[in-house]
Amino acid sequence: MTLVKVAPPIEQDVDLTQTYDAVIVGSGAAGGMAAHVLTSRGMKVLMLEAGKKLDINQELRSMQWPYDHPRRGDAPPGSHHLSFNEYTIRKPPYAKGAAFKHVYSYVGGWGGSDYVKNILVDEKDHPYTGSNYAWVRARCLGGKTNIWGRLALRLSDYDFKAKTHDGYGEDWPIAYADLEPYYDKVDLYLGISGVKENLPHLPDSQFQRPSKLNWGEVKLRESLKKAGQVLTPYRAGVTTDGLKHNKYRSKCYGRGACDRRPGGCDIHAVFDSPTGLIYPAMDTGHLTVRPNSTAHEVLVDKNTGRARGVAFLDSVTRKSYEAKGKVVILAASTLESARLLLLSRSPQHPNGLGNSSGHVGHNFCEHVMGPGVTGLIKELVGKPHTLDDGRPGGFYIPRFRNLKDRQPGFIRGYGYEGNSGHSMFPAHVMDTPGFGGQFKRSVRDHSGAFISMGAFGEVLPRYESYVDLDPETKDAWGIPVLRFHYHFSDNERKMAEDMVATGREMLEAAGIEVVGTDDKVLTEGWSIHELGTARMGNDPKTSVLNQFQQSHDVRNLFVVDGSSHVSASCQNPTWTIMALAWRSCDHLADEFRKGNV
Repeated sequence: MTLVKVAPPIEQDVDLTQTYDAVIVGSGAAGGMAAHVLTSRGMKVLMLEAGKKLDINQELRSMQWPYDHPRRGDAPPGSHHLSFNEYTIRKPPYAKGAAFKHVYSYVGGWGGSDYVKNILVDEKDHPYTGSNYAWVRARCLGGKTNIWGRLALRLSDYDFKAKTHDGYGEDWPIAYADLEPYYDKVDLYLGISGVKENLPHLPDSQFQRPSKLNWGEVKLRESLKKAGQVLTPYRAGVTTDGLKHNKYRSKCYGRGACDRRPGGCDIHAVFDSPTGLIYPAMDTGHLTVRPNSTAHEVLVDKNTGRARGVAFLDSVTRKSYEAKGKVVILAASTLESARLLLLSRSPQHPNGLGNSSGHVGHNFCEHVMGPGVTGLIKELVGKPHTLDDGRPGGFYIPRFRNLKDRQPGFIRGYGYEGNSGHSMFPAHVMDTPGFGGQFKRSVRDHSGAFISMGAFGEVLPRYESYVDLDPETKDAWGIPVLRFHYHFSDNERKMAEDMVATGREMLEAAGIEVVGTDDKVLTEGWSIHELGTARMGNDPKTSVLNQFQQSHDVRNLFVVDGSSHVSASCQNPTWTIMALAWRSCDHLADEFRKGNV
């Protein structure tokens, strides 16, 4: 059942002889937000997306039962999704020499791989080299927002002024007060559910109706409260009350379909860039979208040094084209935008565009994840089944380390994402011993009694954590690929040890039996929260962009995705990416009108 209006046609006539006010590369959270803001200010915008426009409702099919699919959701024969062991033992490019016709990132292996085979890139066409890294990419209109995990958190001055707090790295050139109005704008325009907690390190949003905690989660919350810690309902980028200003999205109906696929929502209660930002921008008449457009260079005027447009290949025909713009905005994702800057070499910019500082590609950071705990709530064993998966998430435990006290062994902090209760496929059924009737009774009795939580921790930005262009390897379009030089440090490893030990303590203190721990740190990149590579700052010698994500070197070049982040924090970045993009594009529109860009 789809409760949204028909999307506008993407098959537009694209006039490449025209000089647009702005050319945006990328259509995910950042690119979509840039299009929304600039078109609402009357600017004529061309958006280039490397992938195709998909009927995302048909792709996700959230309400399709497993038995209605010929392979119970598995991809067709000849397709393969990379595993943890492959990412860890082998070196990229991971698809090199593979016998499979198609190779995809690990995300499809979460379950229902057939539903994301057209969203995720084929690793055979999109190789990369260097150190081990699990790089998840989606080339289609909306990018990774089509399979977004939904957690929508704000950063605080513990993050923006982290150096002031603990002495490491650099402070951001902005404070929370600068971004707070734009967080509010994102909340109100896109919708977010949650509960106000009044925490200085996790600022509250303009929340719609929250999802409810279940009995086991309330039990853990009350125990944590005694220790001065907080467990709050999952802060989801989901409209639970509906949005009167957006005809393309429906409110959440609690259908219990959120975990049937690797993210995504076919009624678009969960934010995705096409329905949340791009389609409304197209309705203004100011946005032109060209899918299947693989950008490979930002073009520079030889006389002025200003960006004059973008060179791209048609992803299907491989023909070369140029798009002309008065302003160029990169929103291709943290790593792809860095790649594009490095590819855009010219006599004026021999080390890559906007790279006079030598920092493009450097200061790469993300989140470390993997460690977690699972507990058994004995009071729930054998109790009647309840609807616990009819919500976009379970709970979140905000950062508590290194706020006032200093934790020995590591700086910065981490938070936990967790859930408990019943789901369509019973929890831990594969771990349950026995067979026959006794086995079935045990599975039924225990299926709603488990509670699990996993941690996401801040990875420190370091200059020696970087990507550059591989001098030999090229992708299917003949474009040089990225080479990774990146590993977790001792700080992340010490933090990971604390994640497991503290999670165990939390459950035991609540009277919950710990039945499993995950000590394994997942491969770099697993969080899909890549940040840095073109950080903002006040000093052009040590940063790439100013506080408005504007290039220090090229005034009409902006980079509005996660590239600009100075540090990772431990909060999921999507909401911050969009708030920053809104702020920067507001500034750009003002300066454009004045003729200053």
